[in-house]
Amino acid sequence: MLDIRFVRENPDIVKENIKKKFQDAKLPLVDEVIDLDTKRRAAIVEADQLRSNRNTLSKQIGMLMGQAKKDPSKLQEAEAVKAQVKEQADRLAELEKIETELDEKVRKIMLVIPNIIDESVPIGPDDSCNVEVERFGEAKTPDFPIPYHTEIMESFDGIDLDAAGRVSGNGFYYLLGNIARLHEAVLAYGRDFMIDKGFTYCIPPFMIHGNVVEGVMSQTDMDSMMYKIEGEDLYLIGTSEHSMIGRFIDQIIPSEQLPQTLTSYSPCFRKEKGAHGIEERGVYRIHQFEKQEMIVVCKPEESKDWYEKLWRYSVELFRNLDIPVRQLECCSGDLADLKVKSCDIEAWSPRQQKFFEVCSCSNLGDAQARRLRIRYKDENGKMQLCHTLNNTCVAPPRMLIAFLENNLQADGTVLIPEVLRPYMGGKDKLVPKK
Repeated sequence: MLDIRFVRENPDIVKENIKKKFQDAKLPLVDEVIDLDTKRRAAIVEADQLRSNRNTLSKQIGMLMGQAKKDPSKLQEAEAVKAQVKEQADRLAELEKIETELDEKVRKIMLVIPNIIDESVPIGPDDSCNVEVERFGEAKTPDFPIPYHTEIMESFDGIDLDAAGRVSGNGFYYLLGNIARLHEAVLAYGRDFMIDKGFTYCIPPFMIHGNVVEGVMSQTDMDSMMYKIEGEDLYLIGTSEHSMIGRFIDQIIPSEQLPQTLTSYSPCFRKEKGAHGIEERGVYRIHQFEKQEMIVVCKPEESKDWYEKLWRYSVELFRNLDIPVRQLECCSGDLADLKVKSCDIEAWSPRQQKFFEVCSCSNLGDAQARRLRIRYKDENGKMQLCHTLNNTCVAPPRMLIAFLENNLQADGTVLIPEVLRPYMGGKDKLVPKK
């Protein structure tokens, strides 16, 4: 969310940014919110003047009432001033109501106007315009056919989608045996990988209040993703980022405690409404999954460096698992409204002969901090907004697709990279059931 003062002083910049995001329908909102803000500020000025007058008139009434003991004519004069005070009190109540209404209207519009994107973001209307920046590892094509990922899992008796469908419907799964163990091994390795990078491990609440949801994401994303608990002001988290950033709501973080670098585990729950939808068969796009996340809360001047560090951590982790990846810079039209800059780390699928998303790294600038009032005092004692960033560490079972495909051998076994073996009881490979 932008500062209303910035919008007021830079309407052309805000409008140009909206155009870059191909959201022209929002252009009228800029002039509308500036007009509402002008009226709101005028109401505040008038209300403040009336409050000042009230103090003056109250003193005048007191003086006149004192004089009325000796001069009864002053009583009539005092009553006239009282009537004036009453009239101004009624007007003040009206102005306070107007101010509240205008505050809410301004806030609602400001929640919709997108954040200013970084100048380095490529311009384009949708994800077809995202730009490949760099590849890491050789994207190999084996000389034997790669089965669909659920077929690989089924060869180890490692998945039961039919039972999950009967119990919960599409978008759910049972993982079993060595595939379930591999799932947890990847999460445990991701956890320890981030701890070794100096991040603090955290398990957050898996449900959050509506004001936190509003603080961490746009209304569009909220509607398409979040499950609400009926009859309560609670939502199931779609990612632990929501809960982790919410941890700092209304906090002034001591400057010496920045940056906050955290890695969090959680289940994630998503409606997955929209163009992609839920797969009939498979675990790529699902309603429930688990994830290890990276979160950074830092000073504004540090956020660009942290953005670079975070996505490079993802590359390092996936290369440690013998999975080729690439960095894909997200274009302007593919950025969620709160994001300043974002990139995807995509893993190679030898079966599909293409890359697919496994991590998403984002710098949100001060957008979440402004909504949630996450601040610190700078060296001059002035209050400043923090910057927030997040990135996927590992999100099985989706990343298991990449892992299984890239480590599958012609005989149906799956090699276990050295870094995962301590989490797999020392196994160096998985052998399918006969």
